[in-house]
Amino acid sequence: MKILRMHVEPALGAALESMGIENPNWKSMLAQSREHSQGDLSLPCFPFAKQLGKSPNDIAEGLSQSIEVGGAIGEISATGGYLNFKAGAIWLAEQLLSGKVRIGDAFGNKSDTGRQVLIEHTSANPNGPFHVGRARNAILGDTLVRLHRLLGNEVRAEYYVDDMGKQVGVLAWALDNLSDKDVESILEDKDTVSTKWSDKADHTRVRWYQAAQKLRKDEVNSQKMEQEIGKLVHASEHGDESVLQQFHNSFQPVLDGMLETLARLGIEFDQFTKESMFVTNGDVAKLTETLSQLDIHGVADNGAEYLDLGARGMKGKTEFFFKRGDGSSLYATRDIAYHIWKWNQCDDLINILGEDHKLQSKQVGMTLQELGHKIPEVLFYSFIKLPEGKMSTRRGNVVFMDDLLEEAKEHASQIVRELRSEYSDQEVSHIAESVGRSAIRFNIIRVSPDKGFTFRWEEALAFEAGSAPFIMYSHTRALSIANKCVDNGIDVDIITDKVLDLTNTDSTLPKSLVDLLRCMAIQNDVLERSVKQCRPNLFANQVLNLATSFNGFYRDCKIFDEGEVNELYLQISQLASKFLKTGMEGLGIIPLERM
Repeated sequence: MKILRMHVEPALGAALESMGIENPNWKSMLAQSREHSQGDLSLPCFPFAKQLGKSPNDIAEGLSQSIEVGGAIGEISATGGYLNFKAGAIWLAEQLLSGKVRIGDAFGNKSDTGRQVLIEHTSANPNGPFHVGRARNAILGDTLVRLHRLLGNEVRAEYYVDDMGKQVGVLAWALDNLSDKDVESILEDKDTVSTKWSDKADHTRVRWYQAAQKLRKDEVNSQKMEQEIGKLVHASEHGDESVLQQFHNSFQPVLDGMLETLARLGIEFDQFTKESMFVTNGDVAKLTETLSQLDIHGVADNGAEYLDLGARGMKGKTEFFFKRGDGSSLYATRDIAYHIWKWNQCDDLINILGEDHKLQSKQVGMTLQELGHKIPEVLFYSFIKLPEGKMSTRRGNVVFMDDLLEEAKEHASQIVRELRSEYSDQEVSHIAESVGRSAIRFNIIRVSPDKGFTFRWEEALAFEAGSAPFIMYSHTRALSIANKCVDNGIDVDIITDKVLDLTNTDSTLPKSLVDLLRCMAIQNDVLERSVKQCRPNLFANQVLNLATSFNGFYRDCKIFDEGEVNELYLQISQLASKFLKTGMEGLGIIPLERM
């Protein structure tokens, strides 16, 4: 809790000095308490034991007795060798209600830090619909974009369009060589496209891609087919404008369909950058010339050129190929050019990648270093599996995000209709769409990125405590309190803007109220840690804890009772609704007026 730290540090520094403790690193040791019940800040006293010849707990006890309690420092305790500080409840209320704790803006309308951050995420090959596995990249990336904006950074969300690779080449070849009848004949053992998605090109064109993939396994046709696809890809890698246009015409309708799906999840991009741009604008040619002059440059027997990254300490696969024997570039070469281009436009660069890209990412990073550029920060995530195994568009064993969104909406609609029979069909549809999207996002965000998990429908659509709908309902409940006051002729704005004198307030405030204050006070601390560590799950848990704390406060503290309003409770409720709303927007959860 940063607002408490500035009051604790001077008092603690004096106490340490009076006890004869010399340790210049003690400020870095003072951290958020592991156990919420013990305090807000804790100092481990184990490093001081040898110097003083005392047990850590005795040291903690001695320090606790030499620091005065009052105001910001509401309580000090010594437990298991830790010195714990808890903020004073009245002081904490005054700090929060006076606006000294920043709430933030998840839409980036104001940049407070001056940092320009570029976050590249999703960048999925445009060859088929989004499935749940692909969506983890997009949801994590978009959440990081939102959290950086909430922190006050200026952020650009970037999509790198693979418009010249083998997969796009396969799709382009299929659309040019296969008829509708051919595709249906080749894929006779697969389910046809759902009529629900018959107008979405990502669902329809993926069948051409799948048919071509199946043909590539046929020994009779594969050799000629591979030659034709290879010729297209080769031409694209040399910047052939006509082939690049053919590729564009093939994938753009698919990409449009994918983006339509992402928009339902609240995911948008500020810029789309095509891979081919770095070939056609000459960047790749300049880069390959520079790479060929490095002292770790090597040439293979077939004429292909590479960097020997083993000479720079890399283990395992040390040869980083950047040029084929025929003179064409590789995806990795264009990726280096893209990274150099990105670094010219931002202070901080973040990539969102699956864990299977670790080797490639390391090679890119070491090559950038060799060229005198910085290494980007990378958020690696583990993959989502179905109960029966890994998802794959190529094999067709996927859960399409479009289907999941529709299923979530229908499930939510049934619940809303049961609970709110008076709502119109239009209102039910809006609530259900919002709840469905939010539930899916939260189900993915709440898991640490480095942990894989098995996707189960029943978990993604769960609306009980610990879910997005629980958070949404907590926010709606806070709004309903204010509406109830207005309905009873109370001017909420006047009360909210009033500066309350809390000097004579009973210091024994309800525990649930104090818990809510403490939870709001650390929201920005958790936000900073979540952004710094690239772990959106930390902030997801914070917002969930905030919703839980608010419900405890709502249960115990009567804001409007028998025609009278408790002004302190109303102000705290209004403040909590703001923290909940911005927290939800930071996670992509939709705040609703009514549920």
